[in-house]
This record gives sequence, structure tokens and C-alpha cells, in this order.
Amino acid sequence: MKQQGVAVLGSTGSIGTATLRVIARHQARFRITALTASSNATLLREQAASVRPEYVGIANPNGDSDPAWGTGTDCLIAAAMRADVDIVVNAVVGAAGLPATLAALHAGKRVALANKESLVMGGDAVLRACAEGGGEIVPVDSEHSAILQCIGTRPLGEVRRIILTASGGPFREWDASRIASATIEDALNHPTWRMGRKISIDSATLVNKALEVIEAHYLFGLPYDRVDVVVHPQSIVHSFVEFIDGSVLAQVGFPDMELPILYALTHPHRIDDIPARAFDPSSASPLTFEPVDPERFPSFALGVAAGVRDGSAPAVFNAANEAAVKLFLSGRIGFGDIARAIASALAAIDGLPSVSVADLSAADLAARNHVIGWSRP
Repeated sequence: MKQQGVAVLGSTGSIGTATLRVIARHQARFRITALTASSNATLLREQAASVRPEYVGIANPNGDSDPAWGTGTDCLIAAAMRADVDIVVNAVVGAAGLPATLAALHAGKRVALANKESLVMGGDAVLRACAEGGGEIVPVDSEHSAILQCIGTRPLGEVRRIILTASGGPFREWDASRIASATIEDALNHPTWRMGRKISIDSATLVNKALEVIEAHYLFGLPYDRVDVVVHPQSIVHSFVEFIDGSVLAQVGFPDMELPILYALTHPHRIDDIPARAFDPSSASPLTFEPVDPERFPSFALGVAAGVRDGSAPAVFNAANEAAVKLFLSGRIGFGDIARAIASALAAIDGLPSVSVADLSAADLAARNHVIGWSRP
């Protein structure tokens, strides 16, 4: 069996470290040939010493990087395009992941995509790159992986709609006024998943679910009115697919990101693996489902509306959210201000071109600058 070379972009984050654990169990099939991180040089050095990749890069060196490493954001593209890389796991957080996704697809690689922003910002450009370069996109998000597994080889014409599940985050039972005054500690206290700070805030606002709706639109070619979301606090059902005959399939399992990561590496095949926790329906019960309340989670509604509006709006939404989350985590704005900042950016920045990557970058920058200006007294 020929080993497949894997580049892990964002190797020091939660998805990146989980990917390394998965590959460590399947070294006969996979070999890590490239690693990149944002700024955690200490952990990156430990990872490199363990897996001995041919290429190591750090996007934001802080003086502690190895002189042999690639540096700057170009290291992501360099890692993604290497000849010894068959699969690119893009676990980069934020808009910085888009150029690497495009480069990998143009180079004909499989992209195991955990970087939501690639499709949210540049969905059309990503699909063009995939078609032109002969690459392949396999989602890593548990929700989209579930949809892919449920649809299988069935034609999309048989799919009536898809239903993404959301945990509801830490504020599922809070009222709107209490949510608006939530602290950083409150927002980072996710009840189900352990994630990075930015993604944890996105889960608390349900921005992550709006991003996933936009992703699903591009991944599965369905209009927005056929992509629904339901709150499922137990995080056991990862998504539903309803078919045109009324049948509904769901993919279920205890929360564990290593399963969708493994499936993204092996799709459409499955290989023997030892789950972190064997599934037991009795201990998983009861399972409950609730509608999303847009009054309490206004950022979710703003994101879906931006997706429907299309053009530059999704890029503006994403960038405004990233800028607002950064301000919140630094203590410069309140939790309730995140949605207000996003709404202000979407209202102020409309109709920008969105044909090229340069257009999308311009919209991204305009939104970030707008939020920064909005936050000043």
C-alpha cells in the first residue's frame, strides 16, 4: 500500500492536533510531509521532531522559529502545493486559509476542508479552482461530513433538503439581555466541544452555524431554502438528510472530531479505527431538538441573509465577525456588540465586486476597517 502524503495546515490547533493523532494510528496509509502553524513555534517544533516532515512553516513567526522553516502566509501555499502532498488538511482559522485552499485545488490535491472561510468568502472561486485543477473538496466539519455520509453516491436530485444540527452553545437557555452582557469566560465555556477561542465565540453567537449554512450551499449545490438548522444540545445527531420520497437519514455518534477527520482522509472508503467511545444508544438518550431563535442569536440571521444576498456580502460578514470577535476577546467591545458590528458593516459595505480573489480581499479589508472604526468612541 502506497502511503499518501499529507500536509496539515494549522497543525497546532484543535483540528490539527487531532489530525496528527489520527494519522499516528494509520502510518501504513498516511505520512505527514508538511506542517504549518500560525504562531505556536514551541508546539510546532515538538510536532516536527515527532513526525519529521519534509517541510515546516510558520505564518506569524515571533522570534522563536527555526531558521530552516518557511515563514509568512506564503508558507501555507508552499506546503499545499508540494509534489509529495496528496491530501491537504486545511485547519487554518479565518480568511488566511482561502489562498491555500485555492492553491491546493489548482494543484489537483484533495482538500480535507476545516477552514469554513474558504467557501464562505470565495465559494465560487473555490469551485472554479476545483473544476479547473482537478482537485477534490472533502469536508471535515462534523455536520458536513455527516451530510456527505448520508447522501453517499445518491444524486443530489434525490435530496429534498438538509438539516444541520447546532449544539446551541453556552447560551442556549439564556435570554437576550443576559446574552448581550455575557463575559469572555461565559462565551468560551462551550458545553460540548473543546475548541480554539475564536471558534468557541463563533459557537456562542451561532455565527459558526451561519458559516456552515453557506458552506453547505456550495458543497452540496442546494439553494438556501433547502438548508435548515435545528438546535440539538446533545450533539449526537450530526446532521439529517431528507430525500424526495420523505425518507430521512442521519449520521450519529458521540462528539469526536477524529471520526470526520479520518473520513475526510479516506473518503469514500472506511478503514478500521478504534473510536474514543463506542456508541451506546441508551447512554446517548434522550435526544432533543429545538428551533433556532434569531432574536437571541442575531448574528446567525445576519450570516444566512448575507449568504442569500451573495456577491461580496458573505466575505463582508465573515471579516466583520472576525474583527468583532478579536475586539471582544481583547475586552474592547461587549458580546452583544459583535452582532451590531456585523450589521453595521453589512449595511455600509454593499455591492462591491466579488469576481476575483483580489475583489474578495478588498471586501474583507473594508469590513475589518469598518468594524475597527465603528468600535472607536
